[in-house]
Order: sequence, then structure tokens, then C-alpha cells
Amino acid sequence: MPALGDLEAQVMRRIWARGSAVTVRDILGDLQQERPIAYTTVMTVMDNLRKKGWLSRRPEGRAYQYEPLVSGEEYSAGLMRQALAASSDRPAVLMHFIGEMSAEEADALDEAYRRLTGRNPEDPDGPDDPASPDDPGGAR
Repeated sequence: MPALGDLEAQVMRRIWARGSAVTVRDILGDLQQERPIAYTTVMTVMDNLRKKGWLSRRPEGRAYQYEPLVSGEEYSAGLMRQALAASSDRPAVLMHFIGEMSAEEADALDEAYRRLTGRNPEDPDGPDDPASPDDPGGAR
């Protein structure tokens, strides 16, 4: 998944934030609150994002409704995977990444681990561990 350009990323962030189908005019209005930008520029960016597989579109009257095909979370995860893949020493990259996390980011990492595995990262005998006392049939 290639990284988005600056304007593409601004457009996608606004689409993800809205959480529903949008028109070029919707995104134009959002962008114009921060800087002057032409309708045709936004239309071209959104059409390019559609051609690149980031957006789908369907006709709605005289306009098109656009919806994201990739979530903001999927995009961010893809960027992290690319950064990790660019290293020859992945454990070192992860150590630096984790070491630079704020407390809030570390809490988010713990929460993601719990959601993914169904157990607490601080509990080595969580429910998925075959030696867990909660699993009488588990290996000891």
C-alpha cells in the first residue's frame, strides 16, 4: 500500500472522519475552511484516489458519492508495515518504536494486544495458554 500524497491524505482523513458517503463538494467545503482550493483540484484528487483503489464512487443525481475502500486504521497499519519492512533488524526497530511511546500509546498497544489475543499481556497464563489453570485439559 503506497503512502498517500499530502493532499490525498488530507482528503482521505476528511472522508474517514465523516464516516459516510461524501461528494466532492462536501470535501471541498472542509478543505476550504483551512485554505483556498479549487473544486476541480478536489475532484481530480478524489478521482485519482478512486483509480488507485482508495475510493469507490456511485452516481447520485448529477454528482458522485464517494466511499473509502480502505479504513484509516488499515492505512496506518500499512504504513507501519512498510516502515518495519524497510529495516534489516526488525526487533531493533520495534524496540525503538515501543521505547518512544507515550503512556497513552502504550495503553493503546496493551488494548490492541488484549483484543487480538483475548488476554492480558501481563498475564503469561492467560486463557489461550495451554498451561492455564482455567483449562483443566491443557498441557502442563
